[in-house]
Amino acid sequence: MRLETPRLLLRPWRETDAAHLYDIARDPRVGPIAGWPAHTSVEQSAEIIRTVFRHPEVYALELKESGRAIGCVGILIGKDSNFDIGDDEGEIAYWIGVPYWGQGLTPEAVREVMRHAFATLKLKALWCGYFADNSQSHAAQSKCGFRHHHTEENKYNKFLQDYRTEHISRITWQQWLESAGNSTPPLAP
Repeated sequence: MRLETPRLLLRPWRETDAAHLYDIARDPRVGPIAGWPAHTSVEQSAEIIRTVFRHPEVYALELKESGRAIGCVGILIGKDSNFDIGDDEGEIAYWIGVPYWGQGLTPEAVREVMRHAFATLKLKALWCGYFADNSQSHAAQSKCGFRHHHTEENKYNKFLQDYRTEHISRITWQQWLESAGNSTPPLAP
């Protein structure tokens, strides 16, 4: 599956993306704030593409003007989610490389994935989380219409083996439908 926005192509990850992935995922400002360790080699990035990013609803964010993978966005449905959600719900997970912060690319990608999740996959609700010190992620979620649902204190993060506060937000199909820009409603899920 491929999705498209004005500036981005959302497409499956390819092993040939490993060098670009390593370039952006080795920066310690990216992974740890999202809950995973910075990449240490091109080989590790290739392994993550083969194992973690092979999920059918996980997309590379390819910047159209350069053809480079600059980040990742995905929908983790039901039991694949990090949250206890139903099979008709999904978790949106995303990150983007530091050189692309502050350009509105993350909300652009997340909105397209939300459209796909509600209109094509017919999910009833989408969930998103951000750690307490990740104000950029909170801002992106707010721009996309997610609303705070609850906070989990001292949540164990197996990737970095630490404990964090995570804020969990959600948007339902009906809330998405009522938000700006969704005037042509898909059939109810």
